[in-house]
Amino acid sequence: MLIGAGTALGALGALNALVPFIGIVALARALLAPQPRPQYIVAVSGCIVAGLVLGWVAVGYALWLTHLADYRLQTSLRRALIDRLGKVPLGWYSANTSGPVRKAVQDDLVDLHHLTAHHDVERAGAFALPAGGILYLCWLDWRLAVLAILTWPVYAVAYAWMMRGFSEKMVRLDESFGAISSAIVEFVHGIAVVKAFGESARAHKAYQLATETFASRYAGWVRPVIQLEALTSMALSVPVILLTSLSGGVWMIHQGWITPVDLLAEVLVAMAMPHTLETLNQSLVSYRRAQAAAQRIEALLDLQTLPRADHPEIPVESSITFENVGFDYGRGVDVLKGVTFKCQPGTLTALVGASGAGKSTLARLVPRFYDVTQGSIRIGGVDVRAIDPACLYRHVGFVLQDVQLVHGTVADNLRLGCPDASDTAMEAAAQAARIHDRIAALPRGYASVVGEDALLSGGEMQRLAIARMLLADTPILILDEATAHADPESEAQVQDALSVLAQGRTVLVIAHRLASIVDADQIIVLAEGQLVECGTHAELLSRAGPYSQMWSASASSEGDCVNAD
Repeated sequence: MLIGAGTALGALGALNALVPFIGIVALARALLAPQPRPQYIVAVSGCIVAGLVLGWVAVGYALWLTHLADYRLQTSLRRALIDRLGKVPLGWYSANTSGPVRKAVQDDLVDLHHLTAHHDVERAGAFALPAGGILYLCWLDWRLAVLAILTWPVYAVAYAWMMRGFSEKMVRLDESFGAISSAIVEFVHGIAVVKAFGESARAHKAYQLATETFASRYAGWVRPVIQLEALTSMALSVPVILLTSLSGGVWMIHQGWITPVDLLAEVLVAMAMPHTLETLNQSLVSYRRAQAAAQRIEALLDLQTLPRADHPEIPVESSITFENVGFDYGRGVDVLKGVTFKCQPGTLTALVGASGAGKSTLARLVPRFYDVTQGSIRIGGVDVRAIDPACLYRHVGFVLQDVQLVHGTVADNLRLGCPDASDTAMEAAAQAARIHDRIAALPRGYASVVGEDALLSGGEMQRLAIARMLLADTPILILDEATAHADPESEAQVQDALSVLAQGRTVLVIAHRLASIVDADQIIVLAEGQLVECGTHAELLSRAGPYSQMWSASASSEGDCVNAD
């Protein structure tokens, strides 16, 4: 409704732009008359001023209405995107880089702005003004209308050729730009490792390749287009139109078809109309870009959300039961096959195995990063798929290898899982996680902003995440190599914090260092996605099976390190 009203006002404003030209022609006729009429001249001058003012007001109000519509659309789309991205499985974020998401949520919404706030108003004006001008010239003499648009076919044919396959080209260009964004994000996230191993040249290759692909595609399309446009745009230039109009007009006057004043009308209208065509041209380019942006936004809005139970259930205790669990990432290759075991409430279960055995995948099935493709996982006897996600995350917390902190204060990050937590409770959690003293030493303490005046090491970020979990107080905890990025000086503090965090909770921990889980209540050994052994450290050593071999290899490796020191 708002856009429709804005379009109508835009067309009215464009038509009013003709009033001054028509008025000038009328003034010329009046002034050239044998006996000029002053009252008529004043009236025509007043109409010119009124036409200008009315045109400005109409276009201004039209753009106000369409910008209001754009604001409402942007608000609804941002809310819809946030809602959708908040409901997709957490594993989707692991499989997708942030570059395309950032482009859709930020850049693509900006591209939609022109489509909603400007395109219809500009298109209405681009059609209304030439149509009104041509009708006016036809009223004077149809040959004047033909003369006014004599150079248009040249530009129209060239423009049609330039826009061949535009939509497909824009899709490829957007894909290339998305690849650049992804390459930048990946490089920035891995810059510490890149510098540590002196591989900056190799790390730049992905970004360089992405930029070269984009540049090649862009130049391959734009170079011939620019060359042609530089020539064909002359067809709508003022000198060419003026030359064509005067040449044709003088000949028509000589033939006795029109008067010099009629030629004045044609020249004025002919020079005013091309501006609207150029505006329409730019608007169509923006329109096609907005179409591509809308497709990407629609793709995000069509993402499959985490299925929710019609009648959700609430777990009554904190056991975790894996029953014949299978999972394949949707690729048809089993990553987990027939895994069955149970974590009793308040116990610590460790998952061990070679790299690629499926440990992290199995652990991430509990908080529903993904849903099992076979079997079931139950918490307190309730299938995790039957638990409302909000309820599930009140029962299951996780500290993963890569700690994620939001841009905000330290307090904001700590309260993510418990927004209503008091300052006293927050500080108590930080003290238990051995991070309170470090926070207190920051310039603004708990009000310090992460990444600005709160620059934390890997181990400090881990302890902050542990404090966050302590504050959230979930009865089940998933730890995926929680000391992976801790510096040596803080690893002992992280381990102490983890010990506090694990007290009284059902803990499922993934660890590559077997020495850290010798006291676990049970150890699950995985190999190629299958459970091959289960028991305590002593029981598994006595069986002389895969775990015993892993333990021997681990002890030998640590011994070599000690001797080397």
